[in-house]
Amino acid sequence: MLFKDILGQDHIKNHLTKSVSLGRIPHAQLFVGPEGSGTLAMAIAYSQYILCSNSNNENNTGNPSCNLKFENYSHPDLHFVFPVATNDKVKSHAVSGHFLQEWRQFLKDTPYGGLFDWFKSIGIQNKQGQIGVDEAAEINKALSLKSYEGGYKIMIIWMADKMNTAASNKLLKLLEEPPNKTVFLLITESVDDILQTILSRCQVLDFIGLSESVITEALVNKENCAEKEAQKIAHQSEGNFNKAMHLLKNDTEDFPFESWFIEWVRSAFKAKGNAAAIQDLITWSETIASLGREVQKQFLHYCIHFFRQALLSNYQATDLVFLEPKENNFDLKKFAPFIDGTNITLIFNELEQAIYQIERNGNSKIILTDLSIKLTRLLHKK
Repeated sequence: MLFKDILGQDHIKNHLTKSVSLGRIPHAQLFVGPEGSGTLAMAIAYSQYILCSNSNNENNTGNPSCNLKFENYSHPDLHFVFPVATNDKVKSHAVSGHFLQEWRQFLKDTPYGGLFDWFKSIGIQNKQGQIGVDEAAEINKALSLKSYEGGYKIMIIWMADKMNTAASNKLLKLLEEPPNKTVFLLITESVDDILQTILSRCQVLDFIGLSESVITEALVNKENCAEKEAQKIAHQSEGNFNKAMHLLKNDTEDFPFESWFIEWVRSAFKAKGNAAAIQDLITWSETIASLGREVQKQFLHYCIHFFRQALLSNYQATDLVFLEPKENNFDLKKFAPFIDGTNITLIFNELEQAIYQIERNGNSKIILTDLSIKLTRLLHKK
């Protein structure tokens, strides 16, 4: 992965290359940024810059054989840790090492891919992946060995917020007393989900969503997309290049999130004083609860996104509204007046609370039914 292949984020590229040239490489860094902003791609490019002794802001000026190893993400001094779970191939004690072949293919195909894309690629989209205590033992084992090429060893921990408590505590000991010439690159989408004790030992680099112009240029030059279509996709992608690629390939309909959402809010509207509609909400909750927890969380994040778009439409922020519902009998402009400053914060709080409870293995049917009844009240809030 070359720095020149990374979209935007020029200020971070400059900071990282300068730190290497000055010999001031922090032993622990935390890359924080939204999905599709390039945190993982940047971590790999930075690792290549360090391990291959590249210079002058270019990634291929150093050791040729080292750079060649990075083309397949197989450098022996570069280690990856990422969330996993058991599947048809791995029946127990799943760790990242069991999925390296799939991981390298994932990086080649979708370097800007998100967590759910990764889970789908290894067939665990109906489970909750994590970085567990078995993984912590593997990290200790990998870093206890000498560097293969005599220089740095780099450990990239993708989605570090998915570490459970036992793994976090073991990692904390390594961060406090790191092996010589060892660099930890932790990556997360939310700094709030990282343990404070780990956060305090990392240098934090904040990534921002990509600009529409950067995404448009990438779609035109790399994907041969027509410029007008590229501009439309860039506007809809909200700074997320992964989302832009899904929109370009028209593969965003793995699950009918829009249909589920519209059915939900319609039932919630009718449910006030209507016992039959309450039953519809319970049936809806049972249907969503029958899905995997990752799908449930993805759907609730989609609901937050939909409500936000409705609020922007209600307040006439038309330049920021790009959602175009595909159902013919649903009009966003007619729905928008029901979402305003009096209820939007409460709706967001309830959705985020539901995501939190589902992530911690709460009973999904009860959580979603409770959420649905609360939504009925909030939609009619004056």
